[in-house]
Amino acid sequence: CRQLFRSPSLPSTVIRPILKRMDRDRDRESPVRTKRRRSVAGTPGTEPVLEPVARLLRSRSLCHQDIGALLGSDHRELIGDFSKAYLLQTVEGKHQDLKYISPAMMVAVLTGQFSGLIESCVIVDCRYPYEYEGGHIKGAVNLPLEQDAEEFLLRKPIVPCDASKRIIVIFHCEFSSERGPRMCRFVREKDRACNEYPNLHYPELYVLKGGYREFFPQYQSHCEPQDYRPMHHEDFKEDLRRFRLKSR
Repeated sequence: CRQLFRSPSLPSTVIRPILKRMDRDRDRESPVRTKRRRSVAGTPGTEPVLEPVARLLRSRSLCHQDIGALLGSDHRELIGDFSKAYLLQTVEGKHQDLKYISPAMMVAVLTGQFSGLIESCVIVDCRYPYEYEGGHIKGAVNLPLEQDAEEFLLRKPIVPCDASKRIIVIFHCEFSSERGPRMCRFVREKDRACNEYPNLHYPELYVLKGGYREFFPQYQSHCEPQDYRPMHHEDFKEDLRRFRLKSR
């Protein structure tokens, strides 16, 4: 609304008639009234048609939080750099922020069922060395400590020779309850830190649900040696104590 301030040099009896006359003149010559008079004069008995007035809307820029919220509302599950959907079918797991795959899906990857889409699959066994030596998934690398994973994966990142194919990383420990998920989060955090958002060296990370404890009884032929050594093995109490101190 307009606000008119009276000049202190003029009395109110002078300024009021002037303002009223200005309002009458403005209303008399307004574009809307002129348009209405012309319409009525040209087509008697019809209502005037006024042209619509364009409205200007304020633009809004999106920050990273807004983009993440929009992507989160999408029904598709996108990998870490938002470039495409996850390739492997996932299942529900203990940690809602991570993507879990079943032992059967792991075997599908190991047997080459996704070879046309995956160039390299890195299986990261996060158990302690004595567990790994007692039996592990064929082709898995033993990276029990954070510095091990950072050195192996991020010091010289794996780059696909074919840009249309993927590099995926699958983490697991004995039960995939603590050590595997923790390592998965660590790698993603370090990967984010050394790249400009949202780019990543490894945008597609998974966790093997149930870990080696669930995988071994079903698919022993994919393990070497074909055995299972638990973390709390009676013969390796000292090794367990030493590696727990290193992990801390």
